Amino acid sequence: MPLPTFLELMLPLLKAISDRNDYRLKVIKDELANIYNLNSEERNILLPSGRGKLFNNRVDWAKFYLLKAGLIFSPRRGYIKITNNGLNALNQNPLIIDRDFLSQFEEFREFQEQKGESRNGIQGIEERELPSITPEEAIEEAYKNIRQELAQNLLDLVKSNSPEFFEKLVIDLLIGMGYGGSREDAGRRLGRSHDGGIDGVIKEDILGLDVIYIQAKRWENTVGRPIVQGFVGALSGQHANKGILITTSKFSREAKEYVKNLEQKVALIDGIKLAEYMIDNNIGVSPVDKYEIKDIDSDYFDEE
Repeated sequence: MPLPTFLELMLPLLKAISDRNDYRLKVIKDELANIYNLNSEERNILLPSGRGKLFNNRVDWAKFYLLKAGLIFSPRRGYIKITNNGLNALNQNPLIIDRDFLSQFEEFREFQEQKGESRNGIQGIEERELPSITPEEAIEEAYKNIRQELAQNLLDLVKSNSPEFFEKLVIDLLIGMGYGGSREDAGRRLGRSHDGGIDGVIKEDILGLDVIYIQAKRWENTVGRPIVQGFVGALSGQHANKGILITTSKFSREAKEYVKNLEQKVALIDGIKLAEYMIDNNIGVSPVDKYEIKDIDSDYFDEE
């Protein structure tokens, strides 16, 4: 089941502390996870950045908005407690706590007005809705969309260039990923053997303790199992056990299944994966902007 959004978490969070006791937020996170019957795998889903758990992040933002509305407060670090306004909110038996519901509380209206002034000038609260995802999720979703569009644009450019350019690109990428030793050595060996379906050979590491055989083609149609089998056969003819097959198109399901049970280690890199590797290794791309996401340094404020 999908994880609950932070909007969906606000009401059960408030109910979980309705007895007026102080609660450690970590305990509440565990209780909310149990309410939604989340298993260990679901609890440990990470944000796309890998910096923190998605469920915990959503609980943190549910807590944030409840604090801003004055429905809960923090009696001491790491703990939360319900307020009289929070109890009054529960007495209304809401089905969900959202922007419309929180707007009845003056603290939340002031918070929204301050946020509007700091970002866009003074706006009416009616014009702004609470997002359905957390700010971290929104940033990472936007980043993912930008990256996907960039990958597709890169792939289109790769396909529009010459076979010689594609060969150079493959060399640059493999060196950027740590293969091949020097560029001179990689350029001399890659793309020149043309031996039985093998386009070239490249060192696996800078010492040349092992080699990897390469086939790289600008195909348009889906690469099926027969082409992959031909490449594997060429590897066997060279007594080789490692190979990389690169295409600007994609591989069929049968081709992907075929390489899973081979004695040789064969990596299949399709067009989109090729573009993603180019992005990760700064091949044909350059940084435009950089944003830092910062969080509170709890150790700095610890007086103990």
